[in-house]
Parts: sequence; C-alpha cells; structure tokens
Amino acid sequence: MKKTKELREMTRAEVEQKLKEETEANFNLKLRRSTQQIPNPLQLRHTRRSVARMKTVLNEDLKSIRKLAAGAGSKE
Repeated sequence: MKKTKELREMTRAEVEQKLKEETEANFNLKLRRSTQQIPNPLQLRHTRRSVARMKTVLNEDLKSIRKLAAGAGSKE
C-alpha cells in the first residue's frame, strides 16, 4: 500500500501497473473470502482503498488537476 504522495511521485505507467496488481489482489481476496479462507479480513479493506487511491491519482492526472511525476504525462 502506497500513500498518495508516493503515488504522485511515480510515472503514469508505474501507477497503472500497480493498479493492475492491486486489482488482481483484491479479486483474489474476495474469492478467498467467499470460501472462508482469508487469514486477514482487514487486508481486503486495504487493497480496496489502495485501488481507489490509485484511480483517484490517475483521474487527477487525466483532468490536469495534479500532474504525476515527470515523464508521465497524460495519454495522448
């Protein structure tokens, strides 16, 4: 889990890659929860909020509210 400040220091590609990883982790945790095999239920909340945080940072960059690190730029 990264803090928002740390996410903004990353490039857009890095944030998108991290978002993909966290989304997969969130899906796997939901699947394990449904079969009652999740060792730490709090981890599900952390991954869900981490995904939301990353989506927010990407959306801010897209709308030019706040820019990501140099070399990131928005998709054009």
